[in-house]
Amino acid sequence: MDKIVIQGGRPLKGEVRISGAKNAALPILISSLLTDGWNTYSNVPDLRDIQSTKLLLSSLGAGVESDGDRIKINGGGMCNHEASYDLVRKMRASILVLGPLVARLKKARVSLPGGCAIGARPINLHLKGLAQLGAAIELKHGYVEASADHLKGNEIYLDIPTVTGTENLMMAAVLAKGVTVLRNAAREPEVVALADVLIKMGAKIEGAGTSVMTIEGVSSLKPVSVSIIPDRIEAGTFMVSAALTRGDITILNGEPDHLEALIHKLRLSGAQVTVEDKSIRVQGSNEIASVDVKTLPYPGFPTDMQAQFMVLMCVARGFSVISETIFENRFIHVSELKRMGADIKISGNTAMITGVPALSGAPVMATDLRASASLILAGLVAVGTSEINRVYHLDRGYESIEKKFANLGAAIKRVKG
Repeated sequence: MDKIVIQGGRPLKGEVRISGAKNAALPILISSLLTDGWNTYSNVPDLRDIQSTKLLLSSLGAGVESDGDRIKINGGGMCNHEASYDLVRKMRASILVLGPLVARLKKARVSLPGGCAIGARPINLHLKGLAQLGAAIELKHGYVEASADHLKGNEIYLDIPTVTGTENLMMAAVLAKGVTVLRNAAREPEVVALADVLIKMGAKIEGAGTSVMTIEGVSSLKPVSVSIIPDRIEAGTFMVSAALTRGDITILNGEPDHLEALIHKLRLSGAQVTVEDKSIRVQGSNEIASVDVKTLPYPGFPTDMQAQFMVLMCVARGFSVISETIFENRFIHVSELKRMGADIKISGNTAMITGVPALSGAPVMATDLRASASLILAGLVAVGTSEINRVYHLDRGYESIEKKFANLGAAIKRVKG
């Protein structure tokens, strides 16, 4: 099994180009199932989850072709309504095929995705919403079975602003008869990106990016050619690395508007952040100030940046509090950071951090995608050598992260297992 070895203590300097957003690419690729003909997507990141999505779409009968960062998908040949456990277990986002399958084939049989390292992530709101659109829902032998002769628009209130739930119901509603209103909808940029693609396909959607979305169903959609938006979490990870190592990094191909909460917190920590149209420059300060953080749905501070920002606070001056309100098990990385000398105490969903002068290199174990990124950041600032094991998680969400850090001056390498 691969591991990443880092010799810490080097300030990172230079430019880094951000890849396409995994969390935007996955639903957008899946939306191809709603069309006949070839859709073309560029700036698609080369990640394990993208490969899993291509396999899933192929298994449903869609045509899939790849050429570098460009992927073409034709949903016209879709004939299989079942997404098997062997495919869905690899990636929770596979549940997003549920809405398109019911909308196009009138039925779907999709394996329940189960839990994951950072929490249960239930899909009850997906199923409740589909039922309100007229689908009959049954749970049998670990599968969701949904069917509907005709989906019908309805008013749906989401108890929490679930991102994948909003996306699944959007894709079902665009081909439903009548008008659907999604209340308490997720507002994340990835949701807006999907809505923009669906609108380009011919869907009638208003309110994307707000808590109330209105969708007027249409009879059919047409294929499109679009570019995937940049990954705000990858951008944020490199931004934190600049502040953490007292470096100077310019983020290229970024979307500053998607990162306002993080930019605000970095400035409070003492980093200098300069924002231009599609670039963000972060210059670290010699002394890092403690900053409290509470994760919230967008536009609040993203839960996917909590672990990375915690590393910054581990070497900050003073005491900080990080509250995690999105996932119940998202402090798994804390025990590994403590192995590196961090002073962190956990009480429920709150981490209390007292900054230390330096972290120490150590062998650590990655448990999930963002925890993996946080341990790499810790290794970059630690004194001595760190080994991050089980880094296959990284390949789900970061494209060539060790090469990008090496280009910024880090002493980092991947050792093949």
